[in-house]
Amino acid sequence: MTLGVLAVLGMAFTMFAGFWTNWLWYRSVHYSSVFTTTLWTKIGLFFVFGLLMAAAVGFNIWIAHRLRPPLSAMSMEQQSLDRYRMGIAPYKKWLLFGITALVGLIAGASASSQWRTWLMWVNGVPFHQKDPQFHLDVSFYAFELPWYRFLLGFGFAAAILSVIAAALTHYLYGGLRVTSPGARATAAATGHLSVLIGIFVALKAVAYWLDRYGLAVKSSDFKATGNWTGLRYVDANAYLPAKTILFCIAVICALLFFATLWRRTWQLPVIGFGLMVLSAILIGGLYPAIVQKFQVQPNEQAKEAPYVAKNIKATREAYGIADAKVSEYDGKSATADKPQLRDDVDKAASIRILDPNILSPTFQQLQQMKSYYSFPTNLDVDRYTKDGKVQDTVIGLRELNLDGIPKKNWINDHFRYTHGYGVVAAKGTEADAKNGTPVFTESDLPSKGDLGTYQQEIYYGEKTTAYSIVGGPQKEIDYSDDSSEKTTSYKGDSGVSLASPINRAAYAVAFNEPQIFYSGAIGEGSRILYNRTPKDRVEAVAPWLTIDGDAYPAVVDGRIQWIVDAYTTSNGYPYSSRTTLGDTTADSLTAANNSRAVVAQQNQVNYIRNSVKATVDAYTGDVKLYQWDTEDPVLKTWMKAFPGTVEPKSDISADLMSHLRYPQDLYKVQRELLTRYHVTDAQTFLTGSEVWQVPDDPTNKSGNAVPPYYLSMKMPGQQGQAFSLTTTFTPNGRDNLSAFMAVDSEAGTSDYGQIRILKLPTSRTVDGPKQVQSQFNSNSQQNIAEFVRLIRGGDSEIEYGNLLTVPLDGGLLYAEPVYVRGGGLKYPLLRKVLVTYGGTTAFENTLGEALDKVFGTAGETSTPPDTGSTNPPTSSNPTVQQALEDAQKAFDDGQAALKKPDWVAYDKAQKALESALKRAEEAQTEADKAAGGKNGGAKPGSSPSPTSSPGPSGSPSGSPSGGSG
Repeated sequence: MTLGVLAVLGMAFTMFAGFWTNWLWYRSVHYSSVFTTTLWTKIGLFFVFGLLMAAAVGFNIWIAHRLRPPLSAMSMEQQSLDRYRMGIAPYKKWLLFGITALVGLIAGASASSQWRTWLMWVNGVPFHQKDPQFHLDVSFYAFELPWYRFLLGFGFAAAILSVIAAALTHYLYGGLRVTSPGARATAAATGHLSVLIGIFVALKAVAYWLDRYGLAVKSSDFKATGNWTGLRYVDANAYLPAKTILFCIAVICALLFFATLWRRTWQLPVIGFGLMVLSAILIGGLYPAIVQKFQVQPNEQAKEAPYVAKNIKATREAYGIADAKVSEYDGKSATADKPQLRDDVDKAASIRILDPNILSPTFQQLQQMKSYYSFPTNLDVDRYTKDGKVQDTVIGLRELNLDGIPKKNWINDHFRYTHGYGVVAAKGTEADAKNGTPVFTESDLPSKGDLGTYQQEIYYGEKTTAYSIVGGPQKEIDYSDDSSEKTTSYKGDSGVSLASPINRAAYAVAFNEPQIFYSGAIGEGSRILYNRTPKDRVEAVAPWLTIDGDAYPAVVDGRIQWIVDAYTTSNGYPYSSRTTLGDTTADSLTAANNSRAVVAQQNQVNYIRNSVKATVDAYTGDVKLYQWDTEDPVLKTWMKAFPGTVEPKSDISADLMSHLRYPQDLYKVQRELLTRYHVTDAQTFLTGSEVWQVPDDPTNKSGNAVPPYYLSMKMPGQQGQAFSLTTTFTPNGRDNLSAFMAVDSEAGTSDYGQIRILKLPTSRTVDGPKQVQSQFNSNSQQNIAEFVRLIRGGDSEIEYGNLLTVPLDGGLLYAEPVYVRGGGLKYPLLRKVLVTYGGTTAFENTLGEALDKVFGTAGETSTPPDTGSTNPPTSSNPTVQQALEDAQKAFDDGQAALKKPDWVAYDKAQKALESALKRAEEAQTEADKAAGGKNGGAKPGSSPSPTSSPGPSGSPSGSPSGGSG
């Protein structure tokens, strides 16, 4: 008995711990209204629909029991059931209660999951747009129809369960007979079951009526277009009248069942039900098939064109692509003045040669500083102003990496190592001319540079997934400089206080960690931080939003803020074609990197808006939701449901506005739709002659779509450069270029979100990304193939960066950075830049040199400044010193070989460089071990190492060339 009581108490406290910790967390982030609104909605739906189901089933069992016939003259069949009746007689009330409670619990649990549907129905606002078939506001399909369908499904379930429960009760007590001679059912049982079946058939009539409206949001396969939503010719001319006829038949059939209360016979209802089933087969199935076969197929384009036009219009409106500007673009420059074109390049785009999706290992090597820091796999691109000029910047945060802690234990994992430190940023359009490293604008530890003074501690980040306990007696490691290890104690008010024993016990159970309850490291002021990734925090406070897969950091008003794009979506926009977000937002980056999230993996939608811009403070974890799309009816609906959670757009500061951008996942959805829906003519749409595709990424072998790229550029018709998100299209099944697409991503400007598409001529071919990449790889005049062969033969790897496309004077300029990853150090450095324009290709050390060669003249973006020094580093260890001097000599020899070019000598120099650096690292490691043994162990990360000391030519790394690269 004692063990049983303890087990019950343990389960009760476990459930309480989950509820209590959730409540504490929502209260700590000041979104307790989200928790309470959601909770009370779920509870209300659970009890209302649970009680309704229990009452429906229980009432019909009670009615069947009350209508039982006398058992004075029992048949053999009834005598065999007598023992069951005798067995349950003492427990009839408890059995009735148990059955009704069970069905009530199941129904209530199912209904509680519909809290979103209920809140949208009760708070829905109009779209002020009508569907073209029934002329109802779109809000009927988006907010009302889903709730009516749920009610209908609940009614069907209640009717079926009531029929089953009533029939079993009638059978048990003699109201129904199976094997006995005579009447199979008493008059009372006949009337009771007829009414229940009549209710079921009446519900079917309602279903037929709702199905008429459901045709406007019905998905189907259409040979001419693939995925299709909305009515087609056969729907409007066969299914729609069929549903109306079936509705009338079902109503008549239901009335016949209700009439058995007086007629006491099932003859007419059964005939009516059979007629309804036959009508469903003939009218609802065979007739539409005949219409499709003999009316539509012989002249499909003419029949379907009006409905395709409705689908095109609705899809373009629902996905925000109706205002996309499509213009013809020749694809070939007509200007013979090469010097003028060279100058125009600088005005056309700030070509970004640093690829944020490749450079993370380089940032890691040059700016990690300590093993317990790391950078995200994919860095981000943002804009920062220096001396009045906006420059594209590659940025990453030095986040906490628990795997790199020197000694792992519970205290270190959760109390001492609690946060990352500082921003690292580099110019996107430049690299060090001598050694290929990024030109950092913010670096070192603590970080310093162009970003000024800001709160550098990072308690919330993309890689920060473990909980931390801060603010108590245990000091945290803040950062380490060359002389000492700095400690700190969290000063923010984030997290949940652990001062209360109840809170500590609840979190000990919730996190399955008993030490939280009794550890002496927790005391006055201790707070627990969890749910620490920006995506998790925004999803938790706004569960009605779909979150973009890529949060990005920015220094805003003296603080590091994570910026998160969030979407409102719907699956009920009439005539708009559906798309699966997980499939549409996947590309070569998401396929190669599981940590780069894909939004709402299998969430099908046919309406999407970037309605909310959210921020998460990297120090305090504060979440702010800002209304971005002030006209979106879906967002307005949710703002009614959760008042006070979304702040007005006017509250966005000017500094924050300068870092907002057009979101990638929305852009990927739109570009996928525009492969077909750039066409507005129904006849052309049906022929499929203008279908495009998003090309595969030519820079790798993933076989997945090329990702969109951010860069500052000027599209034809624009006055100046604008931060943009760009992509290319190719014809379906071919590799030449069909179109180039860019969207203005400068938030706060009148052109923000304007999609511009340059459509290439179909009368001749223009090289697409795959063809350009192939030409790069096979170009013999520029020694490209020889360079690749020697690098790969020397235990190094070639990595192609983002292949950027820039419209220039009617033609298209392609630029691609080429990185070399050394066999020993495993991080990429920029070694070459490929540029092609008008059939001329250049393969040079810098972007400026490559452009000069293509156009035969110098311009403003010639060789970037050399940021390195010529003095090699020094070391007090003679073995390390000698190795570094050898590395410097090998590096100089390699640079001399590149200028000739002498690839054999270059390869030899790179091997010598890698060998020298390896000797330096081994010697320094031995010295560190010896020093640790004498001093009782150095502080984590305090000893210098060749990979973090200044390298040859003043490079921040010991390998300016990336080993064999």
